[in-house]
Order: sequence, then C-alpha cells, then structure tokens
Amino acid sequence: MNTHSSEKGVLSSLLHFITNIKYLLKGKVLIANVLPVFTGFWLALYFSGHTFSHHFWDFLLTMIASTLVISGALMFNNWFEHDLDQKMERTKARPTVTGDFSLRSVLIAAIVSTIVGLGLMLSTTIEAFIYSFLGWFFYVVIYTFWTKRRYTINTIIGSISGAFTPLIGWAVIMPANHLIPIALFYILFIWQIPHTIAIAIKRLGDYRRAGVPMLPVVVGVDAAVRQNMYYILALLPVPILLYQSLGWIFSIVSLILNILWIILAAKGYKVKDKQTWADKNLKFSLIYLIISLMLMIVLTI
Repeated sequence: MNTHSSEKGVLSSLLHFITNIKYLLKGKVLIANVLPVFTGFWLALYFSGHTFSHHFWDFLLTMIASTLVISGALMFNNWFEHDLDQKMERTKARPTVTGDFSLRSVLIAAIVSTIVGLGLMLSTTIEAFIYSFLGWFFYVVIYTFWTKRRYTINTIIGSISGAFTPLIGWAVIMPANHLIPIALFYILFIWQIPHTIAIAIKRLGDYRRAGVPMLPVVVGVDAAVRQNMYYILALLPVPILLYQSLGWIFSIVSLILNILWIILAAKGYKVKDKQTWADKNLKFSLIYLIISLMLMIVLTI
C-alpha cells in the first residue's frame, strides 16, 4: 500500500517536472524553431544531391546542437523576464514565476545549454555556427535584454532571430548562398510578425499590465490590424519565388494558404471582437507555417 502511494508520488513529481520543463522551454515555440532547422537541412540534402544516410550523424548533431542553443535562448528569456511573467495570465505557470525552479538554476542551465549547443554546432560547419550564434544573439541580447521592454520594434528583432533557423540546417550541408535558404529566411521573418501581432492583440490586457510596448498597446488595435495585413500580403511573392525549385503543387498550395490568410486578416477591419479574431489569426498562422514547411519536405522526398 505504501509502495503504491510512493510510486504514485514519484510519478506525480516526474510529470510535474516535465510540465515545468515544457513551460520553461515554451514547448510550442521550441518546436516551431527546430522544425525550420530540419527543413533547411533536408532541403540542402535534396538540392545538393547528397543522401540522408551519408549525413545521418550530421543530422543528429545538428538537431541536438540547435535544440540546445534555442533552449538556452528561451531559458535566458524566462530568467530575464520573470518579473513581467508575474503580471501576465498566460505566463503565470512558468516555473520561474511559481518558484519551482530557482532563477539561479535557470540562468546556469541557460548558460550551459547555450555553450554546449554552440560548441557542438561548431563541429559541423563554421557557417552553421555563425547562424546559430546570430539567432541566439538577436533573441537574447537585442530582443530580450534591449528592445522587448522599450520599443515596438521588438517584434521585428524577434522575427530576425527566428529567421536564422533554416539557415542553420542548410549551412551544415552547403553554403546558404542559394535561393531556397534565402526564401526560407524571408518566409520565417515575415511570418513571425503577423503571428506575434495576433498574440499581442489576443493577450492585450496581459501586455498592458506588464507594460510591454507591443504594437497594439502603443499604436492601438486598429493600427495593428492594418500592419498585420501588410505583412501577410508580403508573403504573396513566395509561390512565384519557389515555383522553379519546388514546383506547381507547392506554389498553388502556398498561394491558397496566403489568400485564405488575407481573407481572415481582412475580417479584422470590421469585427468587434478583436480577441476572438486574433485567436483565429494566430491558429491560421501556425497552419500556414506547418503546411508550408511539411510540404517542402514531402515534395523533396
């Protein structure tokens, strides 16, 4: 009886620890950054004529290293922003807020994860290491430490950081002076801005309480809705850019996704319930990215 209770206690503690890790590493954000690394790696194999089996160890090393670097950046963000997270409903369960993980332990984990990740990445190619470092630097130093609390441009800075991810995977195989990685950088950079605007509108009250100068907080929701449309329209050249490289199936699907997103974005001009609209916009942004990246992979198998 006592043994059974003890086992349940251990299992409960383990599940609680895993949940804390998920909140600390912002599970969905981590996946959304690692997937483009894999996409870049996979496409570089295809366009270079190399085989996956020949680069299997490079693949493992790249995925482990990039995951560690991205995790390190996210932990630095949580460590530095714990005071803001205390004021926001969506972040109150993070272990840096609840006290389940001490700030000192999170800082140490962030430093170790970053150093080990960059060290492993250095053993692939110098170019992949440079992109990894730049992505980390833009997110941790320029975004988290400098612009997040001061300027609405923080969204642009954060988008630059995320756009480096496909270049990391590509550069492990060959230099990124190719249309595909450049297009991927463009897609990830542009995509993140309406994605973030949607989050900021959906969680407007949170950002106001925390005093974070997100676009809808500073210029108003209506102006943010207009900005949202401009960036979604900026994705229209993608099907044309990648037609010769990925074919008509990708171009047609990409165009349909973009038109659907434009229609959804246009509804934001008239709807009264902007939070509900922003939630739909946020979910569709994820659909757009996942389908786009997965289709690139499927079409090059």
